[in-house]
Amino acid sequence: MLDVLIQTLPFFTLIGLGYLAGRTSFFSAEATAALTKFVFYFALSAMLLRFSANLNLRDVLDWPFVWAYLIGTSAVYLVATAVALIRRRGIEEAAVEAQCAAIGNTGFLGVPMLALLFGPEAIGPVMLVLAVDLVVFSSLIVILITGHRDGRVSPRVLGTVALGLVKNPMIVSIVLGFAWSATGLPLPGPVNQSLTLLGAAATPGALFAIGASLASKSAERLSVAAWLSFCKLVLHPAAVAVMALGVFAIDGFSAKVMISAAALPVAGNVYILAQHYGVAPARVSASILVSTALSIFTVSAVIAILS
Repeated sequence: MLDVLIQTLPFFTLIGLGYLAGRTSFFSAEATAALTKFVFYFALSAMLLRFSANLNLRDVLDWPFVWAYLIGTSAVYLVATAVALIRRRGIEEAAVEAQCAAIGNTGFLGVPMLALLFGPEAIGPVMLVLAVDLVVFSSLIVILITGHRDGRVSPRVLGTVALGLVKNPMIVSIVLGFAWSATGLPLPGPVNQSLTLLGAAATPGALFAIGASLASKSAERLSVAAWLSFCKLVLHPAAVAVMALGVFAIDGFSAKVMISAAALPVAGNVYILAQHYGVAPARVSASILVSTALSIFTVSAVIAILS
């Protein structure tokens, strides 16, 4: 585990630097928002576009892999939902807590970190995990909250979900990349180089932005945050491991990437959704802060066990 911790430490060091910059106000909230927007819309999108344009969708799309991750994640999602409902938190808060328990920071942390740790072969599996998170679970929370408020799942709700998917630059980048890949043509040299240069900013930029954004997060409601962090960092990779290794018999390398992705801390976009809908943002904030701090050790432990 020490060897893996040494390998992952630089990633968390950049997160720590971002946290210090935000905590000391050297990096203002406005600067953090601008950096996050740059990474989200430009650097990370360029990285995903170049990766997917150089992959073959038929080689990447593995339905047993998708089902293993989807079922394992859904199991944790349902557990967190049930616990929230037992605590009488209501459908909306249960949906937000379930999102914390099951959706990791795959875009900002998983894509750059796992691609560097495991090599370019990890890119396809990581993008499949990201696609399931974005298409299935990011849509599900919108459907649950909006449908509960409207009393039904209307065409307007489904339209909102579809529009959100179309406007997500990560989804657009992946789709455009695979569309280009389907032509069988290589990316033109200048385009490939431009995407390489821009994508190179994704890893340091995303990690620094994660840390800087954590500086504004509070650590309130620690008992709930501890429970949701346990779900995300322990139950989620365990459930996915059972599905990947015990039920669907996914090949060892792809399973390792999938389980490592499942071990990532709570995604920052859960806070954006919670704040947008006005549902338990402080609880989500605490869960992101606690899970990210603990993930320095838990992610390293999971990768060490898998290795």
